[in-house]
Amino acid sequence: MSESKSIEILKMALLLEHRGKSFYHKVADQTENEELKEIFQIMAAEEQLHIDYLSEQYAFYNKNQKFDPMKTSLSKVDDSIASKVLSAEIKERLSSAGFEAAAISAAIDMEKKAIEVYKNRALSATDESEKKLYESLANWENDHLNILSELNKELTEKIWYDNNFWPF
Repeated sequence: MSESKSIEILKMALLLEHRGKSFYHKVADQTENEELKEIFQIMAAEEQLHIDYLSEQYAFYNKNQKFDPMKTSLSKVDDSIASKVLSAEIKERLSSAGFEAAAISAAIDMEKKAIEVYKNRALSATDESEKKLYESLANWENDHLNILSELNKELTEKIWYDNNFWPF
């Protein structure tokens, strides 16, 4: 008997979240910058929230062959994370060619992949609760992507400035 597409997607989503959590933990363990360590620990904790959320939906779906309509949305990412990530102090301490900058770039790719999976599933979902679940996950991952992208943009501009790459 083959698994339903919903169960298959939930498993894939759980795998993505576990990978994200592991990645953020690894970066947090390897960075020497305490502020960045905290940021990556927060990102790992948020991925754990996604894992918990998806695990609950998986168990509910497995038992009832439908999604829990009472648990189909996630709250937005805490704005304090964005302000901490984008602080001038953090930007100044980062080396644009360093480990942390490479990790941010890899995290951007990881978040984009998760958003793509969640958006595609939301578009193809026929169950309204499932659609809301994946839209919510896509939005949360998009918040992560925006934070990481803004930090990456600042780092790029810093290296351009430091190396006189500006065209004017």
